[in-house]
Amino acid sequence: MARPTNAWPKAPAGFEVQLYATGFNMPRLMRTAPNGDLFLADSGSGQIRVFRGMTSGGKPQSSEVFAEGFRQPYGIAFYPPTGKPQWVYIGSTNEIVRIPYNGEMKAAGAPQHIADVPAGGGHWTRDIRFSPDGKKLYVAVGSGSNIDDPDTHPGERNRADILEMNPDGSGLRVYAWGIRNAGGGLAINPTTGELWCSVNERDALGDNLVPDYITHVVDGGFYGWPWWYMGGNQDPRHAGKHPELKSKVITPDVLLPPHDASLQMTFYDGKQFPAAYQGDIFSSQHGSWNRESRVGYEVIRIPLHQTGHATGEYEDFLTGFVVDGQSVWGRPVGVTVAADGSLIVTDDGSNSIWRVTYIGK
Repeated sequence: MARPTNAWPKAPAGFEVQLYATGFNMPRLMRTAPNGDLFLADSGSGQIRVFRGMTSGGKPQSSEVFAEGFRQPYGIAFYPPTGKPQWVYIGSTNEIVRIPYNGEMKAAGAPQHIADVPAGGGHWTRDIRFSPDGKKLYVAVGSGSNIDDPDTHPGERNRADILEMNPDGSGLRVYAWGIRNAGGGLAINPTTGELWCSVNERDALGDNLVPDYITHVVDGGFYGWPWWYMGGNQDPRHAGKHPELKSKVITPDVLLPPHDASLQMTFYDGKQFPAAYQGDIFSSQHGSWNRESRVGYEVIRIPLHQTGHATGEYEDFLTGFVVDGQSVWGRPVGVTVAADGSLIVTDDGSNSIWRVTYIGK
């Protein structure tokens, strides 16, 4: 539904929400470039867009289409990940490419193909992140199905995984597996250097199973899909299969309501919010489409208490996208921290981008 005239996202006391920009075609992931520009994957239009500067009214001072012609672009990563970048990498549903980058708002060169990634139905988002040392590129590839057994479905090969490769696309291997869909959100924890992800778990086990989750990711770790979930709970649709994996299933750090549809996440590293927010996770919950009572449709905060580690707790941060508990006008997807410390959130329900600022008590 269209956003009602009186509907607006709601943030906690002391915060203000502004409409940053609107009129997109499925605005999804956003990443902040080292120079402060905001990069957007406008997935429905096949474009990567760039926004520069901030007016006194909280609008971009200028914007451009950086590059276009992609097949459902989503992931964005700058290389090298520290210092002055030379490339911007784009993760589309079928491939990873890189484009020469020196701070431009319009690409100065053509995309260079780095690697194919599994495509062909199912989860299409492909988030990408570099390891802190820049030696490895992580690529999240969601499953092609809800519960298909990879033993008997070749189309699930290298899906429901986080893949790892070298920056030139060589050296492909599975970094972590049994992760139904982390394609919506990868992040590097700035305190610990760990890879983190947000995960959409399986459906059709009822309203209250299986929890979505946010977690740090262990090299070689197995997270259960499709045979197990949340430790040693076997999916009844695969009863008796792979008993040897029961003890290997890693329980995630933060469990979320089933069908929340957790997507992009970011660690807050700005200076605008109160000090208690430093290093905390903000994560977009796109919202349930298959649950009797709606859940999600918000941005949550996961306090890390300046330790870099989660306790399992989380709280609402940006809400108001659902009217009367049923009618939905907004669905958060992307979340990033702008150069001025404000939080920028995309919403592919109203095809808008929102800006959250701290204005004090």
